[in-house]
Amino acid sequence: MIPQKDPACPHCRDKFLKARKASLFKNKLFLTCIFSLLLVTLSLFLPPLRNWAAAFQQYLKMVWWAILLGLFLGGLLEHYIPREYISKVLAQRSPRTILNAVFLGFLMSACSHGILALAIQLHKKGASNPAVVAFLLASPWANISITIMLLAFFGPKGLFIIFAAIIIAVNTGFIFALLEKKGLIEKNTNTLEVPGDFSIPGDIKKRLSGYRFSASAVLKDLKGILQGAWALSGMVLWWIILGMLIASFATAYVPVHFFHKFMGPTILGMLVTLVMATLIEVCSEGSSPLAFGIYQTTGALGNSFVFLMAGVVTDYTEIGLLWANVGRRVALWMPAVTVPQVILLGYLANLLFR
Repeated sequence: MIPQKDPACPHCRDKFLKARKASLFKNKLFLTCIFSLLLVTLSLFLPPLRNWAAAFQQYLKMVWWAILLGLFLGGLLEHYIPREYISKVLAQRSPRTILNAVFLGFLMSACSHGILALAIQLHKKGASNPAVVAFLLASPWANISITIMLLAFFGPKGLFIIFAAIIIAVNTGFIFALLEKKGLIEKNTNTLEVPGDFSIPGDIKKRLSGYRFSASAVLKDLKGILQGAWALSGMVLWWIILGMLIASFATAYVPVHFFHKFMGPTILGMLVTLVMATLIEVCSEGSSPLAFGIYQTTGALGNSFVFLMAGVVTDYTEIGLLWANVGRRVALWMPAVTVPQVILLGYLANLLFR
């Protein structure tokens, strides 16, 4: 804990500054940013790093807006949405909870990187772990904007990708609900017990009736939103940057022809696609044209589906975030439950759309 600063006491001031400096060098986000900046600087003098730097900058250009949007929405959620609302809608022991999470994911037109912040914020607000996983799976590939994009690329065949993603999200949510019931995954300790007669519309009406609009109230709200977004960034942003660092190396140094040669419409081809898509972590908007490129080259819609879904079900950034913030068993069970479904539906797509 950092001691309080007392400007009248030189000893206290020195102690405060030393503690703050020590805390800064233990901050994972700070260290990750410094390491990234160091590599980018070295790339100016070391030619072998220039391809990596170009890939890393390309990733930043693709996802910065989604990350900021996710953090901002997370700040809104932190400041305005009481835990009782999330606990009532996304933490009840009923199938409706999972369906609510998937539907909410469909409404969230955010990149897979931006949706991470929202998923962790929902967990902090009390959403059950099965609901968090279902939301996380549904958001990147079943949301409205991506639906339009996939239809533009794949035509009617894009509907298969959308519905298959929804099926996996729903199935996995129900499986995780069973795992939670059996005590095989962690429960969210942030969840509140909400009375059965609690009404969200009634509570909103009550809160609005007591709100007085003013400049000071607006500034207070803005401060609360930014504080929530900043706190959330410390939890998720360093994971995202770390993922982009690793993905940039894979993008820069793995030959493109490797993908085309080993990603045929077979089980082995889908497994290779799964591994390579895991290494090359791209936001959902960026993955769509890459997936279409795979489809054009190989004619295997199932492989394109596997490539898209791998960014969610085996992505080390998302698994790491779940491990650190939701639960280690949740993180381990997610690929164990989802990967077989992805391979099965990918194989079915290759049989149906030859």
